[in-house]
Amino acid sequence: MKILIGVDGSASSLDAVRMVGKLVDPSRDEVAIYFSPMELERRLLGRSRRIIDGAAAALFEEACSLLPGGFVKPVEMIASSKSAAVGLLEAAAGWHADLLVVGARGHGSVEQFLLGSVSRAVVHGANLPVLVVRGVAPADRGPKALVCHHPASAATIAALLDRLRWPDNTEGFVIGVTESLLAGPLPSWLEKTVRDPDTAAIADAWQQEHDGDLAAIGTSLKTFQSTLPAAFRSQAPIIAQGNPGEQILARSKQDGVDLIVIGRTPSDTLTRWLLGSTSEAVLTNAAASVLIIPVEKKS
Repeated sequence: MKILIGVDGSASSLDAVRMVGKLVDPSRDEVAIYFSPMELERRLLGRSRRIIDGAAAALFEEACSLLPGGFVKPVEMIASSKSAAVGLLEAAAGWHADLLVVGARGHGSVEQFLLGSVSRAVVHGANLPVLVVRGVAPADRGPKALVCHHPASAATIAALLDRLRWPDNTEGFVIGVTESLLAGPLPSWLEKTVRDPDTAAIADAWQQEHDGDLAAIGTSLKTFQSTLPAAFRSQAPIIAQGNPGEQILARSKQDGVDLIVIGRTPSDTLTRWLLGSTSEAVLTNAAASVLIIPVEKKS
């Protein structure tokens, strides 16, 4: 796997390097560090070219120090004078990257949503998986990762996760959410209603749809889980009911998850982008890092 990491010297970008360091396999993977001299020049305004070049070399050295040793191919440095998002996307395409990694400097900000950030621009502009990093797991435990199941993205997610190296102490969870119109158990107002034949038929239909949804998603989750790396097969699958974005975020917060893995299914509708898909909601509001994996549109 070829992994391109965007670095600008900020703490969040160095966290991105640290996370890659936990998931990369030096014996088979290649890593490149991307940075923009234009960004360094802006921060070191008025300084000589010698100082700027020295800062660039120091930044590359610092990033490399956060990665494991023993790479079959030396870590590469890629520089571009383009703006951060454009340069990253062009570098990813030119280097034929399989995964693009960036740090995030915040989440849930109205200003960030309206104006856009580098990480958001990269996610929306990329046709390859993007890992947006918001910190790394504490040193005293392994990473906690929550993988979101959807039939359209299941195979693509499984294929990518199998190409990453998951530490032995990884806690992997799988979640599926049912969005049934009648989601949830039989409501109390209907359960307490005097059971005339019509009401009883409604209640029975409600319960049957609810039970059927749970059984179907349970079967799908177990099948999906069997295709994932071993780190994600030890915990019982999580079945949630309701709005997918809300349920994924709630479970992530409850379990102290460090990384959410979610597919991004294609959509041609502008309305869906503006109102927000599940992956958009998770990216915007999660405190955890988010790995968004695009799914090719079937013809």
